Amino acid sequence: MKPSSSTTSAPTAPGEPAEGALSSRAGLFNGIAAYSMWGLVPLFWPLLMPAGAMEILAHRMTWSLVVVGVVLLVLRRWSWAGELIRQPRRLALVTVAAAVITVNWGLYIWSVNNNHVVEASLGYFINPLVTIAMGVLLLKERLRPVQWAAVGTGLAAVLVLAFGYGQPPWISLALAFSFATYGLVKKKVNLGGVESLAAETAIQFLPALGFLLWLGARGESTFTAEGGGHAVLLALTGVVTAVPLVCFGAAAIRVPLSTLGLLQYLAPVFQFALGVLYFKEAMPPERWAGFGLVWLALTLLTWDALRTARANRARAAELAAQLPKAPAPTPPAASASASVEEAPGPEIVAVAEDPAPRP
Repeated sequence: MKPSSSTTSAPTAPGEPAEGALSSRAGLFNGIAAYSMWGLVPLFWPLLMPAGAMEILAHRMTWSLVVVGVVLLVLRRWSWAGELIRQPRRLALVTVAAAVITVNWGLYIWSVNNNHVVEASLGYFINPLVTIAMGVLLLKERLRPVQWAAVGTGLAAVLVLAFGYGQPPWISLALAFSFATYGLVKKKVNLGGVESLAAETAIQFLPALGFLLWLGARGESTFTAEGGGHAVLLALTGVVTAVPLVCFGAAAIRVPLSTLGLLQYLAPVFQFALGVLYFKEAMPPERWAGFGLVWLALTLLTWDALRTARANRARAAELAAQLPKAPAPTPPAASASASVEEAPGPEIVAVAEDPAPRP
């Protein structure tokens, strides 16, 4: 018998990683990079002083539009803009998102440059709990018992921290609620990360540019008064905003949501560590107690999410196993004139008619 010519894919060489594994590894790397950059950004804002928080914010909004505009130009992704303009409701939601993220950005910059890094990090620690609470109150979502326990523990943490601070942790609560509102609005808009940032900064651009021109006319702008290095740093606010978002987008399409859910805690962990170890902010016992309750609530929330995801996967696999299997395709009969040696084997016919799906 003649050896049949191979039509199946060649086996992977020993030690050569599969394409799916490479993609997953790249997604994990991008996710770690995104959340690490978000976590280390408190090191950047103090470099922009003596510019005030409002001037830094205006530069961030202005230069972010420039950077994402270049990214979209390179990717040639502009079709979404026309569709968005023709949909007034979505455009109104983008405007709301732009307003809410303006508050979030401005407050965060002010917090870092006024020695409230630890309190700002708390805002992003409790953000998942606030998001769940908003889901219950606004979307009438139903919680599992462990989720209720996590929310209750988070509320207890806020009360303990209010006692420690002598007042409610307003900065943390404002950051958490503004970012949770931003996430809720973005969910309804349903735009990609880069596209969404482009739309939001396009709305922010004119007010931000007008504010910068007003500062310049009053002689209060630091963009030209503090030298070229300072001007470059202010322009880099656009890069600092856009690059982590691009990395996050690359991660979101390559790794499971459960992995992203765990990675999101990197940012506040880095921010908290910087506040305590680098900026030397005070951490009296009552603050440690409050943060401990927050971390307990997040542990409960994460454990419940992972357990639920595992149960859902098992249920899906069980349902898939119960589905009737499709009959194997019957190879076409060889013609009478064809010899046995020239007839292709059934495995080759199957591959030719039903190629394996590509990842």
